[in-house]
Amino acid sequence: MEKFQESMYQLIVETSTKLPKDVRRAIARAKARENAGTRAAMALTTIAGNIQMADENVSPICQDTGLPTFKIKVPVGVNQIKMKEAIRRAIAQATKDGKLRPNSVDSLTGENSGDNLGDGVPVIKFEQWENDYIDVRLILKGGGCENKNIQYSLPCELEGLGRAGRDLDGIRKCILHAVYQAQGQGCSAGFIGVGIGGDRSAGYELAKEQLFRSVDDVNPNEELRQLEDYIMENANKLGIGTMGFGGETTLLGCKIGVMHRIPASFFVSVAYNCWAFRRLGVKIDPETGEIQEWFYQEGEDVDFAKELEKAEEKQSIPTEGREIVLEAPLTEEQVRQLKVGDVVRINGTMYTGRDAIHKHLMDHDAPVDLNGQIIYHCGPVMLKDENGKWHVKAAGPTTSIREEPYQGDIMKKFGIRAVIGKGGMGAKTLAALKEHGGVYLNAIGGAAQYYADCIKSVEGVDFLEFGIPEAMWHLRVENFTAVVTMDSHGNSLHEDVEKSSLEKLAQFKEPVFK
Repeated sequence: MEKFQESMYQLIVETSTKLPKDVRRAIARAKARENAGTRAAMALTTIAGNIQMADENVSPICQDTGLPTFKIKVPVGVNQIKMKEAIRRAIAQATKDGKLRPNSVDSLTGENSGDNLGDGVPVIKFEQWENDYIDVRLILKGGGCENKNIQYSLPCELEGLGRAGRDLDGIRKCILHAVYQAQGQGCSAGFIGVGIGGDRSAGYELAKEQLFRSVDDVNPNEELRQLEDYIMENANKLGIGTMGFGGETTLLGCKIGVMHRIPASFFVSVAYNCWAFRRLGVKIDPETGEIQEWFYQEGEDVDFAKELEKAEEKQSIPTEGREIVLEAPLTEEQVRQLKVGDVVRINGTMYTGRDAIHKHLMDHDAPVDLNGQIIYHCGPVMLKDENGKWHVKAAGPTTSIREEPYQGDIMKKFGIRAVIGKGGMGAKTLAALKEHGGVYLNAIGGAAQYYADCIKSVEGVDFLEFGIPEAMWHLRVENFTAVVTMDSHGNSLHEDVEKSSLEKLAQFKEPVFK
């Protein structure tokens, strides 16, 4: 079991820090398709650079290392209780070493366990089989994409698509709608797993199980193969694009499974996964606990360092907007001059703030003067050295829409001038930006190494009692790059892309499959 624990630790670290070959190829294909000089092209260049940095630093690709979910097949007679204990120890060690962010939170008290362990965490699903080896698969699926999972009960009415019936065509409409509703909030371009049938829980489980398939495999069910091909071709016509910036690639992979159901229920369940598709597997010798083989490593690899060097894109800026350097704190005059599409490079101090901070600030004073300051929707991976100094190991943006109930009020209350996150925000925040003189900046979701490199020091921290992801970190940054997607003039790129993609969605209303 000691050697098995070491193998599980190795699997966890590799899954968190290095994308498998099939996913890397899918991202490289998307990058090659994108039009040069666009916001989507810049985002994909940043993503490529982030993948390379994670490789080199052996650090998390994305700061949200998600809910570790293990799917394990074991020979008859293997002690699953001991295996589970070893996996839990490996999870705790990987968290301590900064390879995972502490993500396990008590649902009633809100307390973070600090080691990624808790009731139901990590998820470990065992299945016996008659082979003579152990097959362990792990997926790290972050909260931003998990929140864009969706389940449909057929028949139903779908925005832009009309009635979806209990047939293959109804299923087709559900899948297209699932891609549309995710927009950029799940860190598109993404991958989806679809489960047809079952009950509500089994349907979601089947959908997530599809994410363990290789991106390049072919569905043995001919009807589902055709549907997968159809979705891959047509979902990319919606124009949502990378990060929801618009563009040629919205979906990188689609895998569909089916199971029986009861007559009264017909569920279509969709598990959405971000571009940072962290999924790996290993073949384990049950006698020694050693890794015999790694899965998802067949085929050609992509060297993103060479890709970036060849294209000379390290400083790529879209031609669609201006490039502006900002020094925090900001004035209202500076913010009013910014317009949707501008690319900003920020120097100075910014403060992280997620769900717990926003809720707290609604009823309490801030621990620092936030007038003119920047709030970054980020829950970083942090490590403290032997001298008590904090270091940022990963620091990409979290999904901003969760803060919609609070954001506008907090900006006006404390004089905050800019908010950084991903996926955009809603009408209430947009109105507050116009009234108050504020701006929303979209950073590249999942690019946790890229942004960690922009953070030069940790100047302080407040509310550490909320847990590392939810604390308010004071960060000094240089050359922190983001795109203006909501400005103080009432303009929202997210609103525009959602509207245009809904219009494009309507073209798929007519039946396709008989």
